[in-house]
Amino acid sequence: MSRRAVLCAGMVTLDLLQRVAEFPGPNEKTTAERAELSAGGPATGAAVTAAALGSGVSLLTALGSHPMAGVVADELAEYGVELLDVTPDSGTPPVVSAVTVHSTTGSRSVVSRPPPDAAPEPGALLRDLPDAVLVDGHRPVLARAAVRHAERAGAPVVLDGGSWKPVLAEILPRVDLAVCSADFRAPGTTELEEQPAALFERGAGAVAVTRGPRDVLWWSPDGASGSVPVPAVEAVDTLGAGDVFHGAVVHAVAGGAPLSHLPDTLAFAAGVAADRVRHPGHREWLSGVSRR
Repeated sequence: MSRRAVLCAGMVTLDLLQRVAEFPGPNEKTTAERAELSAGGPATGAAVTAAALGSGVSLLTALGSHPMAGVVADELAEYGVELLDVTPDSGTPPVVSAVTVHSTTGSRSVVSRPPPDAAPEPGALLRDLPDAVLVDGHRPVLARAAVRHAERAGAPVVLDGGSWKPVLAEILPRVDLAVCSADFRAPGTTELEEQPAALFERGAGAVAVTRGPRDVLWWSPDGASGSVPVPAVEAVDTLGAGDVFHGAVVHAVAGGAPLSHLPDTLAFAAGVAADRVRHPGHREWLSGVSRR
């Protein structure tokens, strides 16, 4: 059987991760228990996860050649993710996220800035036809290009809906599954319960909402809906758990998981994300991942 192919498109960051016993207050200092530099960003976390699960993964993004970008590129190569960089000669530093994780509760705080809006078209970078595509919407030009490429390939599109972005109005009619955070709000809405109808009205296919340790909610355009339980685990680090969930979803979809069996796909992804939060750090959890 041929290896399933996944294309992820969106933002890449360089994350500075520090674990602390207590978050510092205003004008306070604290000592980190551990620190690490790691590749981050929604599409990036999904790409690394899908690759660890056994997909052949390409990441369409804008990274560049700044020395700090080398840390990201090396890590992507280590985990088997092919980098499709639309700005390979750019000397601009990558987006840096400062992440502080509470060592007891696993909760985290993140400080970052959004990436520049401008990114060139990928052109000939998009050659191979994927079995599934994931977009996070952070790079509008790349999101549009990835969706067009999915259409050429006849591949389903998964949306990582962390928050509303203007490009979503254009690409939602091509999104087969929108996996949104509990904080996602479409324009004109204020409540979680309004999101399925708002996304269906804008052309999306099935909709799922993740809520941390609480059940994952799902809806399909035919009126079916339900919830999927999340495994109960002791979380020590929740950073990137949503990205891991999305990566597991797109891996399953690329393998032919039908959207008519959406609860099975969501349960699989919830199990993978539960494995992630049991381990500290961005990547330590990957040592126990088996290809599925």
